[in-house]
Amino acid sequence: MPIRAENRWLYPIDWPQLSQAIRFGRAAARCERCRRPHRRHVAHLGDGRWWDGAAQRWRDGDGRCVGLRGAAPLAAVRTTYVVLACAHLDHDPGNNRPANLAALCQRCHMLHDAAEHRWQRWWNGFRRRAIRDLFEDPRLTRRRLAVPVDMSIRRRVG
Repeated sequence: MPIRAENRWLYPIDWPQLSQAIRFGRAAARCERCRRPHRRHVAHLGDGRWWDGAAQRWRDGDGRCVGLRGAAPLAAVRTTYVVLACAHLDHDPGNNRPANLAALCQRCHMLHDAAEHRWQRWWNGFRRRAIRDLFEDPRLTRRRLAVPVDMSIRRRVG
């Protein structure tokens, strides 16, 4: 995954070489979780199962060989282009020990970072609401938060 410009200073100057050593030296150009090969089109069923062309077998999301009962419906088979990225397992870009780094494909990387992405989405919304509370005209806020009163209740009351 590309590094955001504002986070680039968190990574060491030799990050490209370190990432390459993990992805191609240690992982041998395969995802360390599901074993998908780097820069290959891979057929998959969308639920983690994918076709390993080298072994001529279906594999699950953990890279284990699995058998399919019956034939896979051809309409369910899709292809994706796999690209490996070097991921920090503890989500700390300053911790560059080899034990903390893993070569992950897009699917495994997104699954690994899912909780972090949920938190980031919550934080961005919280920040937008806080800025709006600070700088929005109070009259607009009152109008936005006003609950429309049911007309039948208004007639009975008044």
